Amino acid sequence: MNIILLSDKIELTDKGVYALKEVAERLRSLRESVKLSQVKMAEIVGVKQSSLNRYELNQTSPTFETLTRYADYFDVSMDYIFGRTDNPQGKLYEYKPKIEQSDPQMKKFVEMCFDPASPMNARLKETLLQMLGEVKV
Repeated sequence: MNIILLSDKIELTDKGVYALKEVAERLRSLRESVKLSQVKMAEIVGVKQSSLNRYELNQTSPTFETLTRYADYFDVSMDYIFGRTDNPQGKLYEYKPKIEQSDPQMKKFVEMCFDPASPMNARLKETLLQMLGEVKV
């Protein structure tokens, strides 16, 4: 098998499949952490023991389905398996909308949503505009 080193972690095999050293290490580490044999682990994820051995030796890449079965069995994230984080539960991503305090379109939208004559809607509008003012870009 021809292997081209793309980085210290990623290799390209002659079949065009990326083999990640980190994935191989994580799969082996997860299995060994619960003292499972390759035979038993192969049964659990639905592959042959010889295939599992090749995954752990970084000789071939597991399918997405196999990786998903590992993640489900060990209750870890795919980010962890791929080495994107050392936290087994994965990385938490936070979405923060990009709304500027003085966005005229947003203020116009708020005006259209609420009837300015209503005291209740006036209070709601004031609260919403105040909340928008707290959002920083």
